[in-house]
Amino acid sequence: MPSAGYLLRGVVLPSGERAELYVDAAGRVGAEPLPGAEVLDEGGWIVPGLVDAHCHVGLGPSGPVELDEAERQAITDRDAGALLLRDCGSPVDTRPLQVREDLPEIIRAARHIARPKRYISGLAVDLDDPALLPEVVAEQAAAGDGWVKLVGDWIDRGVGDLAPLWPDDVLKAAVDAAHAAGARVTAHVFGTDALYGLIAAGIDCIEHGTGLTDDLIADMAARGTALVPTLINVDTFPGIADSASRYPTYAAHMRELHRTARETVGKAIEAGVPVFAGTDAGGGIRHGRIADEIAALAAAGHPDALGAAAWAAREWLQRPGLEPGAPADLVVYRTDPRTDPEAVRHPALVMLRGRIAGAA
Repeated sequence: MPSAGYLLRGVVLPSGERAELYVDAAGRVGAEPLPGAEVLDEGGWIVPGLVDAHCHVGLGPSGPVELDEAERQAITDRDAGALLLRDCGSPVDTRPLQVREDLPEIIRAARHIARPKRYISGLAVDLDDPALLPEVVAEQAAAGDGWVKLVGDWIDRGVGDLAPLWPDDVLKAAVDAAHAAGARVTAHVFGTDALYGLIAAGIDCIEHGTGLTDDLIADMAARGTALVPTLINVDTFPGIADSASRYPTYAAHMRELHRTARETVGKAIEAGVPVFAGTDAGGGIRHGRIADEIAALAAAGHPDALGAAAWAAREWLQRPGLEPGAPADLVVYRTDPRTDPEAVRHPALVMLRGRIAGAA
């Protein structure tokens, strides 16, 4: 970066106003004009760095990956414009990536918390005794960056369908333990039954949420409980059902949840539930697909799908946008990404902490 910094001219979102945005030599948004700043871009749409609010840095199709592969995942997200990643559970210690100035900021939720044989093998901390959940939640809160991830439901092979993992009374104690430690709690939930106890316990966010009913949506809206629906991951449900022929009730349930998913998300949006964009990248979803999730949210009726992956998501995660003094994390597009979904797939410029992403 030249000593005087950079100047970008364009439409700054979300305000929609044409403005001059300065980036100082420290890589922060300038509060005042910087004489001699290099004009870096003119005429584009300038957006705060995108947010993937549900991904897994360190997971691949076969489970945990080496740190160099986790680095490549983060680079893929960065190059797609996702500069803030909420990692919703990974057994890989990605803290070495957090100190890298050339990689997106990663907000870690440490490891998933599940019951034995009730989630994907090797990913979660497994509890034989559910009464220990508050204690383990406190441990994972200390190990993460302000978030804890529960597995709320999964297939119970004895039942042959999705079923909750935790009794309602222990959920309340667990959420309280996280809040006392200054952390928020989220949960993987596909079906309906587990949602009642989780929402009533005061959980902060629901991941997927395909089983939400009208009354649960109303309760979430009243409480301010967020939803990250991961619609591009929900599109894998028919394939999951096809591979579960031994459990026909479960397979039929997954197909029905897929069929109604976008309608359910639309109802949540209309009711006022805060809905944010997350891809569930890692595992079966490749990294770098935030544009696909934005498009899916728009198709489900989100009136501000771009904001759900940018300024609104940053505010929810307590990270700054493009205000003076904030890190200059931004993406520039050649056409208006609010009205041109294809624009989001083709960033003209990605700047991370005031430096052009990928530049030597």
